[in-house]
Amino acid sequence: MTKLTDNKVVLVTGAGSGVGRATALAFLQLGYTVVLTGRRPEPLQAIVEEALGHGQQAIAIPSDVRDVNSVEQLFATVENKFGRLDVLFNNAGVNAPALTIDELPLEKWKNVVDTNITGVYLCARAAFGLMRRQTPQGGRIINNGSVSAYTPRPLSGPYTASKHAVLGLTKSIALDGRQFNIVASQIDIGNALTELSVRMSKGVLQANGAIAIEPMIDVKHIADAVCHIAGLPLSANVLSMTVMASNMPFVGRG
Repeated sequence: MTKLTDNKVVLVTGAGSGVGRATALAFLQLGYTVVLTGRRPEPLQAIVEEALGHGQQAIAIPSDVRDVNSVEQLFATVENKFGRLDVLFNNAGVNAPALTIDELPLEKWKNVVDTNITGVYLCARAAFGLMRRQTPQGGRIINNGSVSAYTPRPLSGPYTASKHAVLGLTKSIALDGRQFNIVASQIDIGNALTELSVRMSKGVLQANGAIAIEPMIDVKHIADAVCHIAGLPLSANVLSMTVMASNMPFVGRG
């Protein structure tokens, strides 16, 4: 990928760690102005300081995607500071304990729904509004889905349901955004190695009840894929892209 010739603004949610952090750093290296958000200010600020040390443009705006007032303030700050938003990477998400549906506490279900569905919706809604009224009109919303948007793992009801919902929302935004030059995409990740997923390299419950070690891929491949989608002209789109470890048991789940 080549560096930008114009200065585009991208907002990354859940930017303090994992996929969000890797993608924010990749955007910075390509010359984007990057707005980093998440609930913990310290890791966001660490990325900003690193970026500024390399002559890159980044700001941290802590927020909680589950809170409508927090999200509205986040996007108001982006609009006031930059006047526009070119790309939203809707990345923030959580999981629930690996339990059968009858054992899962309701508050754990609600936490996943509030973050993975309502949080994605609130940020997409705010980005859609800003992209609709800015000049020139338009922009790109990239939602972080999962291979669980298509096929579940054992004991993953809340997470799987939430990612199915994100897929439907992505398609709806892609359709409704056409008249405003707003494009929606989804990146579906399978086994990217982060601090949260490292446990999978030591053994994961399979559909047949066995515990198996699964192959993992470098999170940089995810970051590169997101940046590729973001770099396309708005006349072209990758509606959905699955980036996964080649030998992970996704296609063969069941």
